Amino acid sequence: MLWSDRDDKPPKELRETQDMLHRAGFLLALAMVLAMIFAGIR
Repeated sequence: MLWSDRDDKPPKELRETQDMLHRAGFLLALAMVLAMIFAGIR
């Protein structure tokens, strides 16, 4: 019960890092889909 009462709001840096990673992963997936469509057209 030491760290479990702090899990309702994570630190600001952790939340910003998770948001950045989520956005980067989404952009990477979008770029891969576009690249596959482009490769399929050519």
